[in-house]
Amino acid sequence: MAANTNDFWEALTDLAKEKNISMDVLIETIENSLLIACKNNYGKADNASVEIDRATGEYHVYLAKTVVDEVMDPVEEISLADAQDISGKHQIGDIIQIEVKSKDFGRIAATAAKNTITQKIREEERKVLYEEYYELQHKVVTGVVTRFSGNNIHVNLGKLEGFLSESEQVKGEYYKPQDRIKVYIVEVKTSNKGPRILVSRTHPELVKKLFEEEVSEVRDGIVEIKSISREAGSRTKIAVWSNDEDVDPVGACVGQNGARVNAIVNELRGEKIDIVEWDENPAYLIENALSPAKVVAVIADADEKTARVVVPDYQLSLAIGKEGQNARLAARLTGFKIDIKSETQAKEAGDFLDYEEDYDDEEYYDDEEYYDEDGEYDEDAEYEEEYEESESEESSEEE
Repeated sequence: MAANTNDFWEALTDLAKEKNISMDVLIETIENSLLIACKNNYGKADNASVEIDRATGEYHVYLAKTVVDEVMDPVEEISLADAQDISGKHQIGDIIQIEVKSKDFGRIAATAAKNTITQKIREEERKVLYEEYYELQHKVVTGVVTRFSGNNIHVNLGKLEGFLSESEQVKGEYYKPQDRIKVYIVEVKTSNKGPRILVSRTHPELVKKLFEEEVSEVRDGIVEIKSISREAGSRTKIAVWSNDEDVDPVGACVGQNGARVNAIVNELRGEKIDIVEWDENPAYLIENALSPAKVVAVIADADEKTARVVVPDYQLSLAIGKEGQNARLAARLTGFKIDIKSETQAKEAGDFLDYEEDYDDEEYYDDEEYYDEDGEYDEDAEYEEEYEESESEESSEEE
């Protein structure tokens, strides 16, 4: 018997659209729930089948029964007399479809079917949300701070909340409810309560994605961010490269009057950003990475991933940075273990002798003024005089 399901079908269609759930999935769930209701009512449902008109929503439930002389199992069998009441053509051994009225299932069976549908809808809704936010994994999104649980922060990302743990927060950054912040989606995973989204403000990729948003050349792939090292809340170094010789990668990222990089610095609440040019030659890359410090010479061992660097005496503190930060970030940016010495320290250690031997190495960098026209290291009076002058100027400044 056809069930009057117009209102139910309309409600189900609206629900599918609202939750972005496939109607095929819902129809399959209804079919399964009706079979479960049959089993709960009759003790088995091996011979049950369900037909649903996908256009109108009308459904029918049937039990396949065998025509017999004497009925031993009323769920699977029907007497010849009852079968012939339906059609005089039926004979012993025929299998006929007997429609079952859903109201005959009983209250318990109907409740079980309803619960099955409700559970499936919840599961599908979670699945759809998971897939939607999984596509946002490793991207930057804007969220609104909603609540706090201990030192952890919950961020509204639209349909779901992101979880910003204490370890993923930048020290010194403080938030209040309704603050809008940009976060990097580290991971989207499933749980019994639905998708769980882990977000970060400290991840190096946050800075990279912000540059992609702010700098069209990065977004279009003209300028590449080759490497990035970050100490969140304090300083970040990025190494950039241009695939177009007419485009200055550093200038593109900085922007006119620093507009582009300043927008990112503001989003990161004052975190300093050093933008340096990437170079395939490790020595030149290391020299760039130690910016803003000036470098005299670099000898890099690509196999051992180590480098010796010489800087002017007065630049040693700047090259190392406060609490070693500049050297540390440069090492992470380049992937090299960097040993930095001042000119005086290098000379006392005899390292300048190595420079002469390694001069032809392509991974060697030096200031040309320290070498003669034949490429040999010149330790003449002119250099000594220049060195003494710089040392004298430094002493005068200290006084």
